[in-house]
Amino acid sequence: MLKRTIYDEEHEMFRRTVRGWAEAEVFPHREAWREAGSVSREVWRSAGENGFLCMYADEKYGGLGLTDFRYDMILNEELSSRESGLFLGLHNRIVGPYLQNFASDAQRARFMPGAVSGELILAIAMTEPDTGSDLAGMRTRAVEMEDHWVLNGAKTYISNGHLADLVLVAARTNPDKPHEIGLFWVEAGMEGFSRGRNLKKVGLESQDTAELFFEDVKVPKANVLGDPRMGFKIMMTNLAEERLMGAVGFCARAEHAFDATMEYIMERRAFGRPVGTFQNSRFKMASIRTELDAAWALTDHCVREHMEGTLTPEMAAEAKLFTSEVEGRAVDECLQLHGGAGYMDEYEISRLYRDARISRIYAGTSEIMREIIGRGLGLDERKKN
Repeated sequence: MLKRTIYDEEHEMFRRTVRGWAEAEVFPHREAWREAGSVSREVWRSAGENGFLCMYADEKYGGLGLTDFRYDMILNEELSSRESGLFLGLHNRIVGPYLQNFASDAQRARFMPGAVSGELILAIAMTEPDTGSDLAGMRTRAVEMEDHWVLNGAKTYISNGHLADLVLVAARTNPDKPHEIGLFWVEAGMEGFSRGRNLKKVGLESQDTAELFFEDVKVPKANVLGDPRMGFKIMMTNLAEERLMGAVGFCARAEHAFDATMEYIMERRAFGRPVGTFQNSRFKMASIRTELDAAWALTDHCVREHMEGTLTPEMAAEAKLFTSEVEGRAVDECLQLHGGAGYMDEYEISRLYRDARISRIYAGTSEIMREIIGRGLGLDERKKN
């Protein structure tokens, strides 16, 4: 098993704190949340009270001023493997950085205290029903008026979609130029902003994933993030971190599947001996362990580069592609080693199997990741001549 060297003692102390909080405040509610199709608002406030939200925020907003990415890694590792519907990583490291790095002082003063306390849950709305990963093809439009923008369109598959109090919405601001996109802070309660059904999914049962609708929503110019024509560039800046956060979660869930399977195959007996003592079991687990160690090594390497400011979009895509594919193979093999029991909902591996399928789709599909990596190699179909 790979000895990871990315953490020091302070990080491990933080891990113990997170683990204790999760055992008391998160994991006991898993079944209730899955039945409800959403985690509770109370757990978000509890996370805020314990200092787990937007830790990088300035102290004047209630934050810790802690910019070390590894603390959010630990949160992701400890939570995502056992309660995949509590998307603290989305709040902290996908949406929160837009507020931290690109928002105006006035926007930070308005929104950051609530984001830190858990009173203001964040979401981001990029994906549309007919465009998927093709951001340049989005149809949601924002039209500039004298003191506001008028927003029309629809978004789908939006994580935290029902609980969110503040949604960062991407919209075309120039109908003739597909890459001129604006980012708009849409607040709960704005007239014309509505939410559709809580989408039923293969896995992630406790994640409130929603459709969002915008019908002549008047967004004040004070709620525009940066230049309303440069949103695409801003989004590209943050996508590498989103994919890296994904990689951490994929590895953590695969690791949890491995541990659960090790325990099962040493207890389950067949033909008078533990299932784990058969050559097939040994070889399967050896292969999973090898791939897991390689996935952790790649992820930790990318984290170091990210902290140094040198992580490229292509490298982040490699991490996202490889770790999600490893997770998929690992949970499939682990379920197989459980036999018929693995297909039963009472066993943890059945949930991990269902949850893992989305990993190769969200934050950019495996196909899109291969496209990014391939173009980075100079293999761009646009260079036919």
